[in-house]
Parts: sequence; structure tokens; C-alpha cells
Amino acid sequence: MTTEQLYNELNYVNHSREKRLHYANLVISQPNLIPKLLTILFTVDDKISCRAAWVFEFMCGENLEAIIPYLDRFTQNIHKVHLDSAVRPVAKVCEYLVTANYAKTNNAIKTALNSDHKEKIVEACFDWMINDEKIAPKAYSMNVLYLLGKDIDWIHPELVMILERDYQMQSSGFKARARHILKKIKV
Repeated sequence: MTTEQLYNELNYVNHSREKRLHYANLVISQPNLIPKLLTILFTVDDKISCRAAWVFEFMCGENLEAIIPYLDRFTQNIHKVHLDSAVRPVAKVCEYLVTANYAKTNNAIKTALNSDHKEKIVEACFDWMINDEKIAPKAYSMNVLYLLGKDIDWIHPELVMILERDYQMQSSGFKARARHILKKIKV
């Protein structure tokens, strides 16, 4: 399947779990489609990039280790994503990666996710925290930054400052997640 053919297939992806899962499994079964999916995802001004992001998120949810050969490309481009419908799944993939990195069980992500990848993820997450994003990317970012802050000493103080500063102006969902993260940091 060419990039153009995959692009055309993505027209059939909608918000339904069934469609996203169908195309995620298609990509998992044909790993040569992953770089093509990323090409579409990072064509950030095209609405189809959002559908590519949805499929990519589901693919990572089903088989996170499939992203390993593409970690450089993914982390170098995440800051470019700006459409709301694409930011949420990209932030979720960042959360998948960092959660796997801190999992108690051994996995390939722990060795594949290097300091450069983490740095790019931290930058993107802080951008999502301070920019006018919806609650979901902010919630995923809080969790990512909390986890990475266990090893990178400057992250927690910055995160606390942002959470406390923005607390009053945010939604109840933001406040609930912020309280949870602040409690974990201050323990």
C-alpha cells in the first residue's frame, strides 16, 4: 500500500473504536505502513492527519513496541502537531511511552527510549500545559511530566508552578488531575 492509498483509506476512519482498531490492526499487520502513517500524521495542516493520529494511538495501545524504530522521527516531530484532534492522541502516545518506561516489568521501551526522546517529550508536554489546549492533552502531560520528574530534577518544580498558577482558571477535570499530581509530588 502506498502513502497515497493509505491516505485514501484514512478517509474511512471515524471516531468509532471499531474503525480505529480496524486500521490500527492493519498497520500492525503491515509494519511497512508505520512510516507512511507517520508521514500523514506529521502533515499537520491536513485534517486527515488527525485520523492518522487516531490510528497511530490505537496501534501504540495495541503494540507499543512497534513504534521503537520510529522513536526518533516521532519525538522530533510531535511539537509540530497543532490540530486539537491530533494533539490528544499524540499526547496519549507520549503517556504510553513514558508509562512503559517506568513500568515495573521489563520491556523494550525501557532501553529504546533515550534521553533525547525524553527531552523532546518533556518540551512537547510543557507546551501543551502552557498553551490553550483541551483538558485531555494537559492531563496526559501532567502524568508524563510527573513520571519523568522522578529522574529529571527540574521538572517537578516547574510542573507545580504551572498547576498552581492555572488551577483557578481551568476545568473541574483539570483541577481533579492537578490535585492528584500535586499530592503525589508533595508526598
